[in-house]
Amino acid sequence: MKRWALIIAGLYCLILAVLTVPVILLSWLPQTNLKEAAGVYALWPYWLWLVLMVASQFALLAVPVRVASRRPVTRSALWPTLLAGGLMMAGLAMGAVCSAYEFVFRDKGKGDWIAWLAIGLGAVTWGVWLFVFFRMSKRADHPDLVTRQCRWLLRGSILELLIAVPTHIVARYRGYCCAGFMTFLGLTMGISVMLFAFGPAVFLLYAERWKKLHPEA
Repeated sequence: MKRWALIIAGLYCLILAVLTVPVILLSWLPQTNLKEAAGVYALWPYWLWLVLMVASQFALLAVPVRVASRRPVTRSALWPTLLAGGLMMAGLAMGAVCSAYEFVFRDKGKGDWIAWLAIGLGAVTWGVWLFVFFRMSKRADHPDLVTRQCRWLLRGSILELLIAVPTHIVARYRGYCCAGFMTFLGLTMGISVMLFAFGPAVFLLYAERWKKLHPEA
């Protein structure tokens, strides 16, 4: 089962990597081209983000792997899943802040304060949702916990995209340098977390099918 969790996390990595250039092109046309869009693969922040997202995906699958393998789910085994879910909620909050900031301030008043505001709000959001998911883990069965987490992540990503998409469209029609960059960060987080939420569902479907084919295991 752990091998299949790795495969799903690997597929998630592949999907994000493959979608990167098309999303950049759709977001920045006609000001960018294929060569410029592909240049993101040479940037270390991109690979750091990709590694973090894939590692979080595997952490979210920790509980489903234990349940499917009929191994006991201890309190310590829950923490990777809880931390990953809270981190994704924090990313959505930061993406929403970046999108709203550019929509309101355009290219005026830019400074370090917006970065610190986004980081601070992300840290608070992480803590709040970590507490929410922890309380949820006390009332729900372990498989149901992951399902509920993914449901909240999906809702959060939809809400964040409802902010990021319109603000990005507005920003792209404004005539200042790097218009739409902050809103693009919001788009990136919304799409990434939406895809992120489907990983455990795919794994649980596979695990259920595997148990039907191998009832003696």
